[in-house]
Amino acid sequence: MTNQPYGGGYGYGAQEPPLTPYQQPQSQPQAWPGQRYDDPYADQQHTQQWQGQTWETQMQPPVAAAEETSYLPPQDVAPVRVPEPAPAAGAEPEPEYGPATLAGNTRVTDAQRARAEGRSPVIEPGMQPALLTAVLGLLLAGGAALGTYALLVPLVVLQGVTAAGWFRLNGMWPARQGIALGFLGALVADAAMLAADRSPGVILGVLGVWVLLSLALQLRSHADPDERIYGLMATVVAAALAIAAGGYLAADADAVVVGAVAVAAATVARALPVATAVSVVVALAAAAGAGYAVGGMASDGALMGAGAAVCALIGHRAASYDYPSRFVHFTAGVALPLAAAGPVVYALGRVFG
Repeated sequence: MTNQPYGGGYGYGAQEPPLTPYQQPQSQPQAWPGQRYDDPYADQQHTQQWQGQTWETQMQPPVAAAEETSYLPPQDVAPVRVPEPAPAAGAEPEPEYGPATLAGNTRVTDAQRARAEGRSPVIEPGMQPALLTAVLGLLLAGGAALGTYALLVPLVVLQGVTAAGWFRLNGMWPARQGIALGFLGALVADAAMLAADRSPGVILGVLGVWVLLSLALQLRSHADPDERIYGLMATVVAAALAIAAGGYLAADADAVVVGAVAVAAATVARALPVATAVSVVVALAAAAGAGYAVGGMASDGALMGAGAAVCALIGHRAASYDYPSRFVHFTAGVALPLAAAGPVVYALGRVFG
């Protein structure tokens, strides 16, 4: 079929050539009154209406419908439910917690999960922290036998671990200011005792000053009043325990040897896999026997060992309370038995010395 050209274009019904990116298709203009239909250039002042696709619309990707792009989870998969323990008779209902592990819920801590399941809040550190306590106790005993400054090295380690462990035991972490303040108080007390010829009176003075510093630190906090009180008590107790561990530095060298060895023996015996009452009796007996052997086969050494073991067991029990974590076991579980026995070692050394 032959197309009849008009004005350099193509006639009506002819097939137009393919479009290029710089050309736009033209539709046939509408006929106006008194004007021929086939004259596309007769009236240029009227606005023409273009139909069909342009280059811009051809190059744009199609927009998918909202139903095609939206994500719909499969409806035929049943969710996995973790069975919840039945509440005890007469007990108040516990708050609801999310799934433990399958859904990846990180808002529930181990302590909250254990409390919801009704487990005991006391979790003992175990044998590994007990062995570390024994090693640190033997280092204290060996340092005391060698001299004051040899004793100072393991003592500083004990004081730092005590401050950090007590804060973490109370659920306050990170608490760098409180830990640093308690550890700094212990260092100041050690330096003051060395300057005062190992006088134990400076321990009380440094402790009083550090209570005021702890109070000033909490007054600058922007936390709630309840949290301030809680932080103040944790800071004061952490500083008191770290400073009181300096009793090893104020005590006689023989008393430090007996007390540290007794604490090491009691802690290891307490971690044995036997019943709690049996392990306590075995721990006291082991401490008394170690004190008797190290103290020159005398009854005074056995009494000193038993007294230090009682304080060590109290510190061990404190480190086991309120669903402690593994970090608590390797900080407070290691340091608290030795730190709690420090003042008693000094006092019993003065009594039996």
